[in-house]
Amino acid sequence: MTTSGASASQSSKAALTLLALGVVFGDIGTSPLYAMKETFAPGHGIPLDPENILGGLSTIFWSLMIVVSLKYVVLIMRADNRGEGGIMALLALASSAIKDHPEWRTPLTLIGVFGASLFYGDAVLTPAISVLSAVEGLEVGTSAFKPYVVPIAVVVIVVLFAFQSRGTAVVGRLFGPVTLVWFLALGAAGAYGIAQYPGILKALNPLYALSFLSSHAATSFVVLGAVVLAVTGAEALYADMGHFGKGAVRIGWFGLAAPALVLNYFGQGALLILRPEAVQNPFFLLLPGWALYPMVALATVATVIASQATISGAYSITKQAIQLGFLPRMAVVQTSAHERGQIYIPLINWLLLAAVLAAVIGFGSSSRLASAYGVAVTATMLVDTLLTFFVIRYLWRYPFWLCLFATGFFVVVDIAFFSATLLKVVDGGWFPLAIGAIVFTVMMTWRQGRSILFKRLHASSVPLKPFLDSLFIEPPQRVPGTAVFLTATPDATPHALLHNLNHNKVLHERVVFLTAEVTEEPWVSFDKRVAVVKLGHGCWRMKVHYGFMNDPDMAQTLAIAGTLGLEFDMMSTSFFLSRETVVPVSAESGMAPWREKLFAMMARNAGNAADYFKLPTNRVIELGTKVEI
Repeated sequence: MTTSGASASQSSKAALTLLALGVVFGDIGTSPLYAMKETFAPGHGIPLDPENILGGLSTIFWSLMIVVSLKYVVLIMRADNRGEGGIMALLALASSAIKDHPEWRTPLTLIGVFGASLFYGDAVLTPAISVLSAVEGLEVGTSAFKPYVVPIAVVVIVVLFAFQSRGTAVVGRLFGPVTLVWFLALGAAGAYGIAQYPGILKALNPLYALSFLSSHAATSFVVLGAVVLAVTGAEALYADMGHFGKGAVRIGWFGLAAPALVLNYFGQGALLILRPEAVQNPFFLLLPGWALYPMVALATVATVIASQATISGAYSITKQAIQLGFLPRMAVVQTSAHERGQIYIPLINWLLLAAVLAAVIGFGSSSRLASAYGVAVTATMLVDTLLTFFVIRYLWRYPFWLCLFATGFFVVVDIAFFSATLLKVVDGGWFPLAIGAIVFTVMMTWRQGRSILFKRLHASSVPLKPFLDSLFIEPPQRVPGTAVFLTATPDATPHALLHNLNHNKVLHERVVFLTAEVTEEPWVSFDKRVAVVKLGHGCWRMKVHYGFMNDPDMAQTLAIAGTLGLEFDMMSTSFFLSRETVVPVSAESGMAPWREKLFAMMARNAGNAADYFKLPTNRVIELGTKVEI
């Protein structure tokens, strides 16, 4: 590589790292606002003596090192699916890894969808707790601000979600520099605190963490549920990896985010040893008086950025779930011409906004939200670990003992955190679990409903080859042009063709039966995307393969078919779609009646196939049919 080329590459990497700061690290970067406060909350009943503070701080430090640095940044980010991260990408990778072990597919699918569903609970609580905790800094200066905390937080959150349609690239360019300043401020504040009591660095010794967790019996288990607040954002970090690449994420973490977080936590620990009464808000009380209000403003902007990490992750997971058949089609807007992972999904955006506002107004404070936070995060982390085992065992083919040891260690850590957060279910942990349960029900109902629908269609369908053989014994009148029939079952005669012949009594001079399939890989290159087969009498079978992160642009894909001898003139091509109206009347579908009705409602409101595949609207003909399930 030339010197100029290497320089350009380094410049590009630096730019991506700065953008990643503004999107990927916001969630975990704002944890110091509330993690120490909740870990040492007086309600736990643990005395705030130096030994306990060193022990709790050591627990936070080693949780960051083990869960974030070692598990996610070093191990799980290696288990990317062609550059894509997130639980759905990991599920697809694990599913492809066990193709020789079909007995694992159903359990893995259930586990993966459960974890993905809980991620939405995290995507709701992160904006709520982050923004509220920042705005609550105003109360440190004067209690007069207390009545205005929730209204200010609501305004900030509404503006954030309204801004999403501009795209993560725009958000990253705006927020990247601010996040850089935020981490530098975190580090500076922490260094200031450490300088007041350098002895706090003894907490680097893991023996303090072990002593702390073992010396307070059940109470230390309760505290562990608060310690987990320091590592929230690790799953979002992995889910957003596809936006900027693992290289930029790793540089951002080890080069800036991790050092700044560690410094700040240790600074807060030093403050608590010197002034135990500062536990009411150690983050803001760590600062000199002149820096309070500037830091509140910076923290508010930083928490908006924190929200961005989970919002962007929710978009990525939703698109993957649509492509993999777990959610109905919905509008997905590509917000960058250069970064294919940067998207915006309007429906998800506004649903998230409604849920976040409900959390902010319903819980009313960051401390009450902290009781709800963590359950969804730790459950998702546990699912990530379980799926990673199947990847490194069956795809990477590492020895069983090594896989068991590597993931088993993390499973023990994840179960400890998850069990601790379960103690908070009654106090608010039910909220993200309820969101997860709703999303899980929707995903599995859509998946099962589609399977039942395809079985019904297949049972009533006419095999294509015998149909064509009989059709051309006495062929109908042929008309100029090309007819493209989109069908999910390539060996069956499309209902749209049967309706067209029945009503119009004609057949185009060229007929293409087109089936689009989504693979368990995120990206399928253009040279592997299209396959065509001649069926005779001017008929063709065409299969299109998309990765679950590919943009399903059918007009662009049809241009590829020209290189395979099947050229399309869009002005003389008509696209025939079958639109099934689901009627939930069958008692033998295998789904409860309410789930049948839910599936029928989702099918009615699913995005239009013509829009989803970006077909020219003036060339599309839809022919409907009713299907009972």
